Amino acid sequence: MKKSAALVCALLVLAFFNTASPASGSEKVRHLAVHVDQDDPKVMNLALNNIQNLKKHYGDKGEKIVIELVAYGPGLHMLRADTSPVKDRIATMSLENEDLTFSACMNTRKKMAAASGKEVPILSEAQMVPSGVVQLLELQEDGYKYIRP
Repeated sequence: MKKSAALVCALLVLAFFNTASPASGSEKVRHLAVHVDQDDPKVMNLALNNIQNLKKHYGDKGEKIVIELVAYGPGLHMLRADTSPVKDRIATMSLENEDLTFSACMNTRKKMAAASGKEVPILSEAQMVPSGVVQLLELQEDGYKYIRP
């Protein structure tokens, strides 16, 4: 009887330390969607500053945050290879942050291409999504918090 009580006690201690450990996969991961729909370098830089501040804040605490920036409408200029005023920052931030995604709206890209009569180049760091609005909605349905700088 003493052996089984000792075994139960040892298993309880082991279970406690296993669930209390961040390495056990129980650490909290935050998810954030950032919305940019303005062709304004100040707004674009504010969005990137917010992302850097959040990454630093949670990184300093040893916590993880996954961020997706979604650009559509006039904000797509942020992710256009030919017109982005922040393309160098995006390139650097993309290399530094594996949990940072830049999403460009295909609907907006098609409209811009039709209006200009030529293809609209998108930064290599960005992924295309069918619709920026739909992407934001689905991220929120998946539990992402939302900010618009």
